[in-house]
Amino acid sequence: MSERIVGYTRYVDLIAPLAAGKEVFSTGMTHEVERCRKAIEFAAKGSVVSVVSSGDAGIYGMAGLILELVNNEGIDGIKVEVIPGIPAFVSAAAILGAPLMHDFASISLSDLLTDWRKIEERVEAAAKADFVIVFYNPKSSKRVEGLKKAMDIVGRYRGKDAPLGIVRNATREGEEAVITTVGEFDRYYGSVDMLTIIVIGNSSSYAAGGRIITPRGYNI
Repeated sequence: MSERIVGYTRYVDLIAPLAAGKEVFSTGMTHEVERCRKAIEFAAKGSVVSVVSSGDAGIYGMAGLILELVNNEGIDGIKVEVIPGIPAFVSAAAILGAPLMHDFASISLSDLLTDWRKIEERVEAAAKADFVIVFYNPKSSKRVEGLKKAMDIVGRYRGKDAPLGIVRNATREGEEAVITTVGEFDRYYGSVDMLTIIVIGNSSSYAAGGRIITPRGYNI
């Protein structure tokens, strides 16, 4: 049973009923290292601590940072358990149908921790290799051009009719989802934010019955 909760303020608010009666330490964006150090500090004093991430803690979450800090600083006596969750792209895919039935690449478009040139290389490699592509962190209030650049790259390898799904607030209050195409994506550009997952089909993907389907290759 957790005694202390540590996490990004938005995510802690989402589990408010579970955090009732527990000591909570939360911060805003860009303070990830501070949060993880505080969690380790609590744990070193004998507390059972839960570090809250959205989706799965090991996918763009805090599990890696916690393990890095424990390992790099030679901290002993702390047991770290990574508890699996449901990643946002899995939730989004289920809402859209079955777009991830074949190989796919998940790429974060945030350049806060990754050089944009590296992100562009990854987008181009995934598009050229005909992966289904999942975009995390596609656009923020300050970071608006990256998504346009990424879609320009995708557009060079995918036809305008390639199916594209947009899911915002997957499985949360205010969930929104739309199925469109690469060619029509600009119509929805303004509604995309950091709570949005974008899924772009490969050359075999198609939309039918209000769902995106990526064939696995079965002989049917």
